[in-house]
Amino acid sequence: MAKEGQADIALIGLAVMGQNLILNMNDHGFVVCAYNRTVVKVDKFLANEAKETKIIGAHSMQEMVSKLKKPRRVMMLVKAGSAVDSFIDQLVPLLEKGDIIIDGGNSEYTDSQRRCKALMEKGILFVGSGVSGGEDGARYGPSLMPGGSPEAWPHIKTIFQSIAAHVGKEPCCDWVGEDGAGHYVKMVHNGIEYGDMQVICEAYHLMKGALGMSEDEISKTLEEWNKGELDSFLVEITRDILAFKDTDGKALVTKIRDSAGQKGTGKWTAISALDKGIPVTLIGEAVFARCLSSLKDERVQASKQLKGPAVTKYSGDKKEFIEHIRKALYASKIVSYAQGFMLLREAAKQYNWNLNYGGIALMWRGGCIIRSVFLGNIKEAFDKDAHLKNLLLDDFFKNAIEKCQDSWRKVVATAVTLGIPTPTFSSALAFYDGYRSETLPANLIQAQRDYFGAHTYELLSTPGKFVHTNWTGHGGNVSSSTYNA
Repeated sequence: MAKEGQADIALIGLAVMGQNLILNMNDHGFVVCAYNRTVVKVDKFLANEAKETKIIGAHSMQEMVSKLKKPRRVMMLVKAGSAVDSFIDQLVPLLEKGDIIIDGGNSEYTDSQRRCKALMEKGILFVGSGVSGGEDGARYGPSLMPGGSPEAWPHIKTIFQSIAAHVGKEPCCDWVGEDGAGHYVKMVHNGIEYGDMQVICEAYHLMKGALGMSEDEISKTLEEWNKGELDSFLVEITRDILAFKDTDGKALVTKIRDSAGQKGTGKWTAISALDKGIPVTLIGEAVFARCLSSLKDERVQASKQLKGPAVTKYSGDKKEFIEHIRKALYASKIVSYAQGFMLLREAAKQYNWNLNYGGIALMWRGGCIIRSVFLGNIKEAFDKDAHLKNLLLDDFFKNAIEKCQDSWRKVVATAVTLGIPTPTFSSALAFYDGYRSETLPANLIQAQRDYFGAHTYELLSTPGKFVHTNWTGHGGNVSSSTYNA
């Protein structure tokens, strides 16, 4: 029987992520108390995966709390939503002022903001932490994005930075910011993940559809790409997936139904971007691409009725076009991350978070799903200029896009000509061209709005002053109130 005050931290939730995180903490010398609502799981875990470790168990919340050193640290890895609130409600009466509750699930940042405020009023510290890297990351080193009550950080820092992935000597974990900042950063991470997956899928679609390449050929191409600028976890696993054979020797991926699901974090990113008026177009298109894929039955019917172009195969130099695709993927990926950091900057402004953008890039540099070599370049960009408005304005990324843009344009134009959808390649290019345009046709939109709704407009000569024109001669001179996008 474990004595009181023996455990460094408790973890509630013994699904695969919870178990692996506990084993990771144990490997780094921390005593962990494991608890699960279905208590038989605790005994099973202690008898099997946790056998011959320092891990201890508890059969009730009271027992779990009694085994913790002070300040008590309780981490939850349970389903986001009401389950988190339920556990918090059960924990609060058992804890004292200064104790810490950590939510490591995929919670909405607004829930973390609410929980942080409510618990602060009771003297209990709250941390909402993004955890990325899947089950393998949880076991051997995830990317951790903690935010919430800043007073909690000194009490969890050693545990979190010990178990996190490391790039060189740097842990892929640092304090993100106040209340919901940790979960907001994780949400944007997941949105970027949606975008990364979609741009890779579009490259696959072009190589397969336009060039007629086999899965083995595409896998070998990705093997080469992963040795350079595109070195990343998602390119690695895509290479392996395409090479994987079913029992009949055929590529397993070709037998998988082309209808993608989602858990919601990509959608949350797109919704937040719309709420904040930030054009995170690539992630939005990646979410919509999944929505379109889910209309499988409709697409099958439409494919028999809706005609496309007569020519659907690329007739030019195959090797050259593969290189064009690589550059288009790289340029689109740069735009996606640039948009993600634009959203982080706007959220920080709205919620008074002091986000360290270079630190966030470093947290994503290892252990997580969007682990990518060029996150090092993002960190360098923010190290050079902490107030950088947009990654596209950093010399490294500006030059990278310049080298890629001819290929990028050729790929998008070719895809359109051949009838192959490339929503993220196309939207990223449209954003790039929009962002570099001194003049956009929004002057006409403002005139249209004023014509039909008296919404007013500003003149170039007097910005900040809103005026209304009686366009028809029979309208009034009274204007509507203005509003922003």
